[in-house]
Amino acid sequence: MATKKPIAPACERNREPILDVLRTVFADVDKVLEIGSGTGQHAVFFAEHLPYLQWQCTELAENLAGIRAWIADSGLTNLPPPWPLDIATADLGQQLFPAIFSANTVHIIRWPLVEKLFALVGRQLQPGGIFCLYGPFNYDGQFTSQSNADFDQWLKQRDAQSGIRDVTAVDRLAVAQGLQLCDDIAMPANNRMLVWCKPKNQG
Repeated sequence: MATKKPIAPACERNREPILDVLRTVFADVDKVLEIGSGTGQHAVFFAEHLPYLQWQCTELAENLAGIRAWIADSGLTNLPPPWPLDIATADLGQQLFPAIFSANTVHIIRWPLVEKLFALVGRQLQPGGIFCLYGPFNYDGQFTSQSNADFDQWLKQRDAQSGIRDVTAVDRLAVAQGLQLCDDIAMPANNRMLVWCKPKNQG
């Protein structure tokens, strides 16, 4: 029996605005590592509309079947098989990527894993590379909307160590990995796209 494709309604709502940003920031790269591909919906949509990109999905091993189902149905040649990836123990060796993307991850995982995510980006992003992180963020400890405050409360009811992160806090992690915040783009539904760049002269 074929695996039923998982569906995340948020992916359907936010994929167009995200694609609009990626068309610009990923215009000059040919390969993207996605950390936390979720259902795989984003990957299929972006790979279809950015055919010059090879989009490498990653997820926890137990979630890969759904991503494989999306990829199989797509028939796209720029979507290789997804890799199992646990941020807590991730080791991708010496592989470097010109671009890394992650959406709606850092408010779900606990802070020690957020730190490991940025360490992973620091290791795998090549000099001159770009890291895009999409999701809701706070500024100076303040929520940008009541809906984000309500969402944060809901997150903490599920896991007290999750929650909407502050831009300053995540940027501090990025700076520690040699990254520079290049853009902070307002997105629909009180989300942001944070874009970091790794200097070309950095090894």
